[in-house]
Amino acid sequence: MKLVRNICKLAVVCLISLISNEIHAANDSIQANNEADSITISLLTCSPGNEVYSLYGHTAIRYTDYRKGIDVAVNYGIFSFSKPFFVLRFIFGITDYEMGIMPFDYFCDEYKSEGRSVYEQELNLTAKEKLALRDAIDTNYLPQNRVYRYNYFFDNCTTRARDIIFSCIDGNIKFANDKKSYPSFRELTHEFNEDHPWARYGNDILLGVKSDRKTDRSEHQFLPYYLMYDFDVASIVGKDGSTRPLVAQEKTVIETSAITSGSGFPLRPIACAWIIFAVVVAVSAFEAVKKKKLWWFDTLLMVFYGGMGIVIFMMFFSQHPTTSTNLQILLFNPLPLFFAYRAAKRAIKHKREPFWKYTAILTILFFIGGFFQHYAEGTYVLASSLLVRSVWNIVCQNQYPSKRR
Repeated sequence: MKLVRNICKLAVVCLISLISNEIHAANDSIQANNEADSITISLLTCSPGNEVYSLYGHTAIRYTDYRKGIDVAVNYGIFSFSKPFFVLRFIFGITDYEMGIMPFDYFCDEYKSEGRSVYEQELNLTAKEKLALRDAIDTNYLPQNRVYRYNYFFDNCTTRARDIIFSCIDGNIKFANDKKSYPSFRELTHEFNEDHPWARYGNDILLGVKSDRKTDRSEHQFLPYYLMYDFDVASIVGKDGSTRPLVAQEKTVIETSAITSGSGFPLRPIACAWIIFAVVVAVSAFEAVKKKKLWWFDTLLMVFYGGMGIVIFMMFFSQHPTTSTNLQILLFNPLPLFFAYRAAKRAIKHKREPFWKYTAILTILFFIGGFFQHYAEGTYVLASSLLVRSVWNIVCQNQYPSKRR
């Protein structure tokens, strides 16, 4: 009987303990639900601006806690042009961006002053997910965590916002009408820089073969608008099989008219390329008629192509993964800078310069490379200009006396 009593006592203690734990868990759940009821979290998408760094829009997170009077924008796109060697650091892919938190009203005022719209998608999160995301933002904002190494395609202000949201969702994200492939990185950027031809030209000069491969769903979300569109068709599939839309509701916070591009340089890159081609043909025709050799013109061409080549050559050492293999190096490379002085001296002395044969070969290889890589606007015309001049120098270099200034 004593053994039975002891077993009964132990059972009662266990039952009381279990009930107590359930009560505490229920109280914690109620407290968490009450706390989360006052919290809303949204994805903010900002329309493109006119500056080069704002052509593709911007993404941030809005965190609101009505009970505590908190309404802030969490922004992963903080950077400063004043930092030493900013341009060089950006080219080499060693630019550091920073997470910042600012009052939501200030955030809106900034974009309103720039004439840029702001769209809000309130997320359909559970109490647990809201609190997890709140804690993740707090952890991310610690001084040792808020700075990150920026990468335009793979780790930017948009992908950072997406990743921290997805990491706190208790379930899987499913997108409607999912496809196997999407446009390439280059094609995606072209959709946003059509009205800024020189910005597009700069991008296309620096980007290599890897930027022309097709992207997947996750990769194409590096652009704010595409992430916003994907959120609209996304659902959360819970571990119990339940499904709910990712976005609870959406609204326009700031509505502005579309920004028109500034005046800028009046000619497109292709127009400038044709002008250079016309000058090359005109100079070559002049030399044929006057029986003279304008050696200084070739020197200018070599400096131009070689100077462009330095930029592309530098990108081979960049940490940007889409710039490491750039076939435009066949046309624009630093070699002419090393041969320009010698080529000028040999032209003055009516001697052949073997450099032009190598240039012609590289230019032909450049045309072949166009089957594997999309080139910047006008580069085929520039290649034709260099090929014309190379062939002319190979064939006619010794026929005419050099013109002295």
